[in-house]
Amino acid sequence: RMETDCNPMELPNNTGFEEDSDYRDFEGTDVKDMRLEAEAVVNDVLFAVSNMFVSKTLPCAEDVAYINVETRERNKYCLELTEAGLRVVAYDFDQTDDRLQTPYHETVYSLLDSLSPAYREVFGNALLQRLEALKKESQS
Repeated sequence: RMETDCNPMELPNNTGFEEDSDYRDFEGTDVKDMRLEAEAVVNDVLFAVSNMFVSKTLPCAEDVAYINVETRERNKYCLELTEAGLRVVAYDFDQTDDRLQTPYHETVYSLLDSLSPAYREVFGNALLQRLEALKKESQS
């Protein structure tokens, strides 16, 4: 059998690959794809914001998920997560504003860094503490 570079997520649903054992692991995962990614994003930076969670009212799909975030400055944002990255789509939870033309950020870190000085401080301090811990470990 010839090996090809093919992303199973890009296969149409009626290809018949569902029976093929190589593709069985991908069954039903496409719809949850961005939601899982969004959950990982939230878990990564939750400690540095006031509140953050994946939207339950805006639709998640294989190519998009929405994350609500409240910064430590008490500003609320709705973020869109796609293959292009993250961007602000509204200045409130569970909203999207098509008129908003905000830039995409490759990472949640750079997006929050641009929105929240308090995030930057908390994240920086956590990083310093981790580095100090590593330094102590390497000295012992």
